[in-house]
Amino acid sequence: RWAIYWLCQRGRRVAMRRPRAIIVERRLPGERSYLDELRALAEAAGYEVVGQLEQVREPDPKYQIGSGKAQELAEMVKRLKADVVIFENELKPVQAYNLAKLTGVEAIDRFQLILQIFAQRATTREAQLQVKLAALRYELVRAKEKVRLAKMGEQPGFMGLGKYEADIYYEMIKKQIATIRRKLEKIRRKRQLHRERRKELGFPTVSLSGYTNAGKSTLFYALTGEYVQISPSLFTTLTTTTRLADFGNRQALLIDTVGFIDRLPVQLVEAFRSTLEETALADVILLVVDVSEPVEEVERKLKCCLDTLAEIGAAKVPKVTALNKIDLLGQEELSWKLDYLGKLVDRPVPISALYGTNLDELKARVAELLPGYVKARVVLPLCDEAYSLASWAMDNARVIEARYEPDKVILVLEGLKPVVGKLKGRAEELGGEVSFLSP
Repeated sequence: RWAIYWLCQRGRRVAMRRPRAIIVERRLPGERSYLDELRALAEAAGYEVVGQLEQVREPDPKYQIGSGKAQELAEMVKRLKADVVIFENELKPVQAYNLAKLTGVEAIDRFQLILQIFAQRATTREAQLQVKLAALRYELVRAKEKVRLAKMGEQPGFMGLGKYEADIYYEMIKKQIATIRRKLEKIRRKRQLHRERRKELGFPTVSLSGYTNAGKSTLFYALTGEYVQISPSLFTTLTTTTRLADFGNRQALLIDTVGFIDRLPVQLVEAFRSTLEETALADVILLVVDVSEPVEEVERKLKCCLDTLAEIGAAKVPKVTALNKIDLLGQEELSWKLDYLGKLVDRPVPISALYGTNLDELKARVAELLPGYVKARVVLPLCDEAYSLASWAMDNARVIEARYEPDKVILVLEGLKPVVGKLKGRAEELGGEVSFLSP
């Protein structure tokens, strides 16, 4: 019985063990290292990073790293009992094949790692299709070479490909891509209908954007009271969530979107383009920046966000920049960072989404940019219907002034165009009048 119990416990520990990974980066002289970010990505994918290897040199056509380093990597894999090798650099099929043959474990690159994270976090049908599309587009350009290599002797990551003919495998992937694109186009049309419906209601839209793990979902919760998954891991949010939020005295639909990352693979940008359209078509972008990081990191990530926004056609959308996580900074560091970053971003507002610091100021800055609101003076003849209509106006618009005279009710208010238009029609039915004022 004790032997059976021991075997069961051992099996449970093995099942619970995270796969062990060694991360590798080859870079040119003078290039910055991305190993820390690669480590964070690997951990977000569920790997236990047990070692790292780096080399400064030109890329090697056989292994990406030099032959000597590749041999060192193989010894590390054996010594540390690693299950996978993860490269910061893009691996060509022949390099991945040679590395797998030398080390005995699968070798993947940064793009494949990000795909794994996206696949784990994709919870909606649209997100799952988008991830699958990106994976197939990546595989398409490598299909024929991978089949050729698999026929030479299958290695980890090339298993099962030897049974295909190269052209058949290539055409099969093309057909799968076409099928997924048709499905995504149906979803895109449905999203467009939702967008048109929101436009009819008159609510402007505010899109939360920023580098992954900048605190967008925390800010979404702080502004809407609606819980979305919040985690320190990268790429927690992959699908858009839309909720009504108050910005000072105005309301707008706030959209939480997928975070950006430096050198986001083009296949992922293309696959998630329909989702990213929500940002490109927003009335205001609320750009969230983690200001607690070293200023060089803040600048790098800020540049990445602005470049990505430009790439998806959102460069000219008005922006408010939330400099988040100020609770992690001392007053002196915060002061000089605000002075420095204030010259690089649009309408900066220092906040702590976690503790709700300066959110009123942030809301006010966003409200200044929201379109679709008009100011009007409403005069209603005194009657029971007028009191009822005045009450409706107070519930659906911001009443700046309300004055009750012996024969009439006078309201000065601000509201969405459809709301004020409806109010105007009902007021005229009662014999009243509505005149529009300058904001």
